[in-house]
Amino acid sequence: MSVEDVQGGKASIIAISGKSGCGNSTVSRLVAERLGRRLVNYTFHTMADEMGVPFVKLLEMASADSSYDRTLDERQVAMAHEGDCVIGSRLSIWLVRDADLRVYLHASSEVRAERIRRREGGESAEVLAFTKRRDEIDRERYLSIYGIDNDRYDFADLLINTERMTPERIADVVVAAMGGRAAHER
Repeated sequence: MSVEDVQGGKASIIAISGKSGCGNSTVSRLVAERLGRRLVNYTFHTMADEMGVPFVKLLEMASADSSYDRTLDERQVAMAHEGDCVIGSRLSIWLVRDADLRVYLHASSEVRAERIRRREGGESAEVLAFTKRRDEIDRERYLSIYGIDNDRYDFADLLINTERMTPERIADVVVAAMGGRAAHER
């Protein structure tokens, strides 16, 4: 589907953001499936795999060189504007300003760290420390590169605390906010 295929000649985009462990990837995938939309979820994990470098190494490289962030973000935004989609990324609600729905997923660092530990392994205290440090580094990087404070998301259309909701229930809320219509029904 091209950009011109959607109402008003522009892509209909749902942007979903949140910090690591909030459920961005899972919720974005579920929403895309339920609405019959393309999923855009190009992340540093994806980039690290493509480059053949460990994820942690890419984070270190990105901390020293903003071109990694800019490349990743430019690619995501371009992919989102190719047609109706759900884009899940740390900065999508800030970078895709013309999104039809901007959703921010929130959870405490403790809850997020435990989710990451279950997914990737490790010791709880170490994963929590890494998660908190990554949050600090990410915030500093986003402020430096774009002037974006990712702790300020009050402009989002929908704020969801993901601590006590399943990804399926969160997807239900997002789909309901869009009126539950698949892209081809518009």
